Amino acid sequence: MRDCTRTAIVAEFHKKIKDAFEVFDHETNNTVDVRYRPIAEDVLLRAFEVLDPAKRGFLTKEELVKYMTEEGEPFSQEEMEEMLSAAIDPESNAINYRDYITMMVIDEN
Repeated sequence: MRDCTRTAIVAEFHKKIKDAFEVFDHETNNTVDVRYRPIAEDVLLRAFEVLDPAKRGFLTKEELVKYMTEEGEPFSQEEMEEMLSAAIDPESNAINYRDYITMMVIDEN
């Protein structure tokens, strides 16, 4: 009797999990199908320019870390390290955001 109860509890738990994730399973294939729409290059550029009022064309590593970890919805340490590894020029220790945007933008054509 005890194994039947445990099996029923586990089955109910699995059903609750499946029901919760069904919202994200748009193709009904038991996978989470969350896709983000790409952001236009000019929108990304304007966002970086807000952080660079002097219009230098770059942000220092320190500025980028400050903005991404202290403002809005802060990046986690792991997210910040991932961004820095892709964005920061090791020679200048800065991000040339026009180059970074070009790298990030998905060509829709």
